[in-house]
Amino acid sequence: MKPILIFRHLRCEGPGYLADFLHRHGAPWRLIAVDEGHVIPKTLDGIGGLVFMGGPMSVNDDLPWISDELTLIRLAGEREVPVLGHCLGGQLIAKALGATVHANAVREIGWHDVAQADGSSPWLSDLPERFEAFHWHGETFDLPPGAVHLFQSKWCRHQAFSHGNMLALQFHVEMTAAMVQEWSDLYREQLAEPSPSVQSHQAMTAHLEERAARLNAIADALYGRWLALVTNKAGGA
Repeated sequence: MKPILIFRHLRCEGPGYLADFLHRHGAPWRLIAVDEGHVIPKTLDGIGGLVFMGGPMSVNDDLPWISDELTLIRLAGEREVPVLGHCLGGQLIAKALGATVHANAVREIGWHDVAQADGSSPWLSDLPERFEAFHWHGETFDLPPGAVHLFQSKWCRHQAFSHGNMLALQFHVEMTAAMVQEWSDLYREQLAEPSPSVQSHQAMTAHLEERAARLNAIADALYGRWLALVTNKAGGA
């Protein structure tokens, strides 16, 4: 199998549980640490798939690497190379496909339910109709032309979509208990004034191991289907 490239935009927002999943399934991957100045590849030669992680920046910011990543996503679409995006990564996919990324009505931070939006999609076949996911975002994406709307939440209508071999997630399915604890500590000031859509530090870290384990099970289903696209693409190459 050709290696999967994982693009990290901030040190604390790495692949998390995805790295564990890929290791268990024997899938090779390589980290592109954008936060450390790693160069964005210009081609997809020898690449099996692309994964884009989150970050505090906006896809609308004037940063040179954002343009480079958008170009690479469009190239992957042309060549049917599987692409997976988490939060900022999902927004990058949406913008690359022609959709608008803009401020959400409210900040959505913490553990909040998401629900299926289109139960007919194969992406949803092994998932419950509703489950608790982890969120940390102030922006959201519109759906690009031809996208299939997969998930929605009370606070954000567009939580995920699929488009060909691409899966764009607004919520964070890659979280481990350690990552949630780290983020809640690092960005504690953002939790100082909790609201219905923003949890307090105490609420966010309650029953953390159990919540992370349940989220890992959701990730297994989504990552498994995405990795099958990578494997099938490799088999047809």
